[in-house]
Amino acid sequence: MGGARERFFASLKRTSSSDGIDRVALLARIEAEASLTGRYAFMVLMSAGIAILGLLLSSPAVIIGAMLVSPLMGPIIGLGFAVAIADWAGVRRSLGTLAAGAALAVVFSALIVFLSPLTDRTGEILARTRPNLFDLLVAVFSALAGGYATIRGRGETIVGVAIATALMPPLAVVGFGLATGDGPVFRGALALFVTNFVAIALSAAVMARVFGFGAHLSREQTRRQGWAMLAVFAALAVPLAVSLREIAWETLTTRKVREEILAAMGPEARIEALDPDFAARLPTYHAIVIVPAYVEGAEARVAQAMAQATDRPVAVRLRQVVAADEPSLRRAASDPRPASGDAALVRDLLAVLAGVPPLDVTVDAERRRAIARVRQDTPVGLRGLRALEERARRRFPGWDLQLVPAPAPLPPIPFADGSAAIADREVVGLVGWALARWRIPEATIEGRRASDEPAELALLRAQTAAELLAASWIKTKAIAAATGPDARAAELAAGRASRRVAVVRLDL
Repeated sequence: MGGARERFFASLKRTSSSDGIDRVALLARIEAEASLTGRYAFMVLMSAGIAILGLLLSSPAVIIGAMLVSPLMGPIIGLGFAVAIADWAGVRRSLGTLAAGAALAVVFSALIVFLSPLTDRTGEILARTRPNLFDLLVAVFSALAGGYATIRGRGETIVGVAIATALMPPLAVVGFGLATGDGPVFRGALALFVTNFVAIALSAAVMARVFGFGAHLSREQTRRQGWAMLAVFAALAVPLAVSLREIAWETLTTRKVREEILAAMGPEARIEALDPDFAARLPTYHAIVIVPAYVEGAEARVAQAMAQATDRPVAVRLRQVVAADEPSLRRAASDPRPASGDAALVRDLLAVLAGVPPLDVTVDAERRRAIARVRQDTPVGLRGLRALEERARRRFPGWDLQLVPAPAPLPPIPFADGSAAIADREVVGLVGWALARWRIPEATIEGRRASDEPAELALLRAQTAAELLAASWIKTKAIAAATGPDARAAELAAGRASRRVAVVRLDL
């Protein structure tokens, strides 16, 4: 391999017979696997295709399949062995092969995402966007195992190493970020791939040196090589350790927020969703809590408790959804006896519409009222649920029937270009209906504007929407949204029409 080949092979002949390792044949095999061939390019494309489909479908089994067929370990192990014996021609060849494979994987993954109707961030995608020190340790331990297996001929171990290091999925996520223009995902996944391949290559070089693949190097060369490896590992470890510390803080803080919410809302409260937003200037938790009755001042109590419990300020935004607000309905909910007459038909109808068992429908036959909470995973949106409720009311006139939608973001209220005139009044009615079903006593209306519209338009839009919602007996407060870098980035991503709206914020 390169200019060091003669001296190296001479040393191999002296060492190969002593421990039973055929170093000449082993290096020939490593060199072949580190070469850019048609087979290598084909397997990279197939692995990338499997990986990105598994990521879009959030299927761990499919992603593992991509890891198994990925050929990227070949040039990386070749890079490590070339570094160990100071074969710079081999280093260039392995890097070229790896760069070509990475480029193929990214471009092919981006093409699939560009053509795919599914472009949402899945949990599997997000899991590969924040490398930390643990990822570095996994790569090091896996590479040591892989180097040993390569030298000792334990091919079955390489399969486990390929799964552990997960080289192809981060590249597929890089392609996802490229196709969707998602900078944070692109940069995070690229950082994870670089961390993995550098750690694997250097760890493989260490294992190669342990097994005598650098015996021809002088003591000074060995010393310089060792210090260079330590410097690279340190350069990787320091920022990854900071990232791990940040992740640990986020995990502990999320657990504390959950505890404080339950403490403030009472034992009967249930957290339906808790979504942290760490990308905001102030880390913010958005929580949807199911409560038997509205709890006054709960958000302030949680914020005060978190200010005392954490070393950094965080914001908590609570949305309270009242499950049942009348004693008669709560009594009916606890009554397991089947209803009779129209009440039985009402219960069965609402159960079908809400996708729940009939016993989960609350019926007050005496007052001719019934309520059903819709399943969280229902495919029917707010418009569809409101239409179903109206049909049920027509089917049983004289009954007060209510379908309570599962907690979800409310649709933005659209406005005409450059105007405070609402473009679709039906959306206002839909928002008012949802707020009434959730028993939300008050809400903040945030007006927004596009970059080519006057500043005062944002507040005018919020006031217009607030006045219409006030007609539904909902207490509202109109504010204008900030127009900082985040707003400009959102406009660039979704278009100016996305800023010509008023948004209902339920941060009570």
